[in-house]
Amino acid sequence: MRFTSYELEKMINQDFYQKLKWLTFFRVLFTTLLLGSTIVLQLTKTSSLLAKPLLGLYGLIAGIFVLSFFYTIILKLVKNGFFRNNGFFSLPLFAYTQISTDTFIVTLIIFMTGSFSSVFSFLYLLVIIYTSMLLFRKGSMIMASLCSIQYGLMVDLEYYGIINPLEVKGSLADIYYYPWSQVFYKVIMMMVACFGVAFLSSLLAEQERKTKKELLNMEDHVRRVEKMAAVGEMAAGLAHEIKNPLASLRGSIQMLKEDIHHDPDCDQLMRIVLREADRLTSLVNDFLLFAKPPAGKGEIFELGKSISDIAAIFEKDETCRERITITKEIESGIWVEIDPAHLRQILWNFLLNAAQAIEGSGHIRIKMRSLRNRYASIRISDNGCGMTKEVMNSLFDPFFTTKPSGTGLGLSIVHRIVDAYDGSLKVESELGRGTTFTLNLKQIRPPTQ
Repeated sequence: MRFTSYELEKMINQDFYQKLKWLTFFRVLFTTLLLGSTIVLQLTKTSSLLAKPLLGLYGLIAGIFVLSFFYTIILKLVKNGFFRNNGFFSLPLFAYTQISTDTFIVTLIIFMTGSFSSVFSFLYLLVIIYTSMLLFRKGSMIMASLCSIQYGLMVDLEYYGIINPLEVKGSLADIYYYPWSQVFYKVIMMMVACFGVAFLSSLLAEQERKTKKELLNMEDHVRRVEKMAAVGEMAAGLAHEIKNPLASLRGSIQMLKEDIHHDPDCDQLMRIVLREADRLTSLVNDFLLFAKPPAGKGEIFELGKSISDIAAIFEKDETCRERITITKEIESGIWVEIDPAHLRQILWNFLLNAAQAIEGSGHIRIKMRSLRNRYASIRISDNGCGMTKEVMNSLFDPFFTTKPSGTGLGLSIVHRIVDAYDGSLKVESELGRGTTFTLNLKQIRPPTQ
């Protein structure tokens, strides 16, 4: 099994859905515990259950519960595919809507519990933290901006007497007792805290997302290797058992062809037998190559020069000649250790697949550069027909092919060879727009002159 970009996206969406569901649950839990405890605290200081500040808190709690109920209904509809054909609606947009609403709710909570003197200012930071878990850096920075604007505006309006916070008992002090410099300092510190938390939490969230993708790719790689190893063991024994009878069969037909008097019908039948025997022999040889790729003799050479030579030869091949333009973007000074024949087999296979995917004229782009992790990356892109998700999912499976005359072992053999050199393969494709093969090989230091 291989995770395609579509499958990765589906898994990410499922994870996103689960996070939104937990966010709705914890919002209700927070409303029950935090605001509930605030009401209990106020009841110890007032004799009326219908005091004006308490009525405001009752309404806020009820509003949050109603919102959470609607969020849950919408999430259920999303899971059941109700919005699948609506291009406007998406889970990230729904998350932005929810969290933007949360920032206004937090501002209202702070306003109702003392505004400038409220002890609930830290809730802005909680909103930014869970935003980074869902929407990463862009979303957390947007919410940090929203929180900063709302808090600064609320404090300014309160300071100039335009609005007055609800008189909830237990607030620390009145804003009018503070000098403007101290009010300004607190607002600036809150803004700095919002953006600082947004940056740090989004950094951690990005690292977590990157690690998760790497683990999925590693799991995918291990599954492919295990599958190919199992098929390879079976292939080795089976191919040897088939190869010898085929050789005997072909030899016998050739002897019969020489001994039997000329008969057009018999000659034609024998040619068919010989042709199919050759075809089976070729298949068995490919099978053996897949099962046990030759170890090869590693040589140290400059990668860019070899790629240019292989591309120049391929340009003269009948598959490419006079209809496909090859452009090269090759970084110099990159050295690798690999059998040149293996490198040629890998690149030729990629180029051939790219050329065969192009109907009529087109172009192939070869880009080679150095990566930070001491690997060399070779990207071969075409503007051909591309591949469907189903084809992408089975691309490296043995005997899978979309070509009428193919054996389906070419890319499987290439994958085995790349694994032998501790390299990696990645394929990206979009139907109707083309395909990109990416090969990563270990770099070595240039030999001393």
